[in-house]
Amino acid sequence: NKWRIVFPNNGRQWEDWKQSSAFYSGNRIQTTKYTWFTFLPQYLFEQFHRLGNLYFFFLVVLNWFPQVEVFHREITMLPLIVVLFASMIKDAIENYRKYRCDKMINFSKTRVYDK
Repeated sequence: NKWRIVFPNNGRQWEDWKQSSAFYSGNRIQTTKYTWFTFLPQYLFEQFHRLGNLYFFFLVVLNWFPQVEVFHREITMLPLIVVLFASMIKDAIENYRKYRCDKMINFSKTRVYDK
C-alpha cells in the first residue's frame, strides 16, 4: 500500500499553470517510448539513424546487384537481421516494463496535501 504524494500549486504560479494545462490534459505518467501501432516504424526509424546499421543496410542493397555481388544475398542480410531482431526484442521488453511501472504508479492511491 504505497501512497503517491502530490503537492498542489499554491496559487503563486496560476497563470503558468493555466497556460501549461492546455498541453497536458491528464494527470497520468507515461514514460513509454512506443505504442502497439508505432513500435515497428518508430523502431526502424531509430535503428537506421545509427551508422553501423545503415552501413550493413547499404551492403545488403549493394549485394542485390549481380555486378557487385560478393556474397550470397541471404548471407549479407543475416548480420543486419540478427542485430535488428535482438535489439527489437530488448526494446520491446524494456518498453513493456516501463508500461507496467507507469500503470502501477497511475493506479496507486494518492494523498494530496492542501491548505
